[in-house]
Amino acid sequence: MVFNSLIFLAFLAVVLPVYYRLPHRAQNWFLLFASWFFYGWWNVWFLGLLWFTSLFDYFCAHWIERTENPRRRKWLLAGSMTVNLTVLGVFKYFNFFADSAVNLLGAFGFHADVPTLRVILPIGISFYTFLSMSYTIDVYRRELKATARLVDYQLFVCYFPHLVAGPIVRASYLLPQCEQPRVIKSEQVVNGIWLILLGYFKKVVLGDRLAQAVNWGFAGHAAPLADANAWLVIYAFAFQIYADFSGYSDIARGLSKLMGFELVENFKSPYLVTNPSDFWRHWHISLSTWLRDYLYISLGGNRLGRLRTYLNLMLTMILGGLWHGAGAAVFLWGFF
Repeated sequence: MVFNSLIFLAFLAVVLPVYYRLPHRAQNWFLLFASWFFYGWWNVWFLGLLWFTSLFDYFCAHWIERTENPRRRKWLLAGSMTVNLTVLGVFKYFNFFADSAVNLLGAFGFHADVPTLRVILPIGISFYTFLSMSYTIDVYRRELKATARLVDYQLFVCYFPHLVAGPIVRASYLLPQCEQPRVIKSEQVVNGIWLILLGYFKKVVLGDRLAQAVNWGFAGHAAPLADANAWLVIYAFAFQIYADFSGYSDIARGLSKLMGFELVENFKSPYLVTNPSDFWRHWHISLSTWLRDYLYISLGGNRLGRLRTYLNLMLTMILGGLWHGAGAAVFLWGFF
C-alpha cells in the first residue's frame, strides 16, 4: 500500500475517525494493528520477518539493560546486530551476489547452469532495520531505558507513516510519544494538512510527471551525455528523486501531526546549499545523522587523527551508498 493510492485513502478514512474516538492505550493497539494491515497489504508473509526482528531486538534490549557484565552486554549487542544485518544482507544483497558469482564463473569459462533462488526484497526493510538497531544500541550505551510495554515498542517500529519510506526516527524521540497520551492541537492539524497537500503535490504533480521523462531517457532513448536530451534527463532525475522522497516524508509528517505525533524533518532545501558537506546535512537528514551517530562516531569519528578521520568518512559514505541497494554503481557513488 502506497500513500498515493486510492486504497490508502480508503484505509485512512477508516483509521482516523476510529483513532480519534479511542483512549490512549486503545489508540496504540489500534494503530499497531492498522500498521500491520498497511504493511501486510503488500505481502502478508513479510509480516513474520518484521515481527521476528522487532521482537528479537525488544528482548535483547531488556537483557542488555538487566545485565551488568560488560562482556555479556557486548555479546548481546553483537547478537542483535548480527541478526539484523544478516536479515538485511540476505534479503537485500543475495540476488546481487548470486548473479555476480555466475557472471564471474562465466568470465573464467565456467558455465553455471544451476537454479538460483530469487529472494524478494521486503519493502521498507532498510528503514525498520535501522530503526530497531538504533534502539538496541541506545539501550546498550545507557542513553535510553528499555521500554516496558511491548505494544509501545512495536508501534514505534511498525508505525505506518514512517514504516516503508522513513524518516528513520530514533527511539528516544518517538517512543515517549507512544508511551504518553497524545494531545492533538488545532495548530498541529492545520500544519499536518498543509504538509500532506505539499507532499502529494511533490509526489504526484512533480515526481510522477518527471518520471515519464526519466524513464524515457533511461530506457535508452537519450545517448549518455551526447546531447541536450541526456542532460535534461539527468536533471529531471535529480528533481524526481527529491520530489518523490521528500514528498513521502512530508506526507508521513503530516499524517503524524493529525494523530498527535511529531516526526523529524527529513529534507531542508538540499539543492539550495553551496557545498557537499551542507548537502548531507539537508538531504535525507534522518539517514545522514543515523550514519554519523551510529557508524562514523562508533568508528572513532575525528578523534583519532586526520588519516583515520578520512578513513572513517570514506567507510561511512560507502556503506551509506550500499544502504541504497546492491551493485557497483551505489558502491562507487558512495566512494565518490
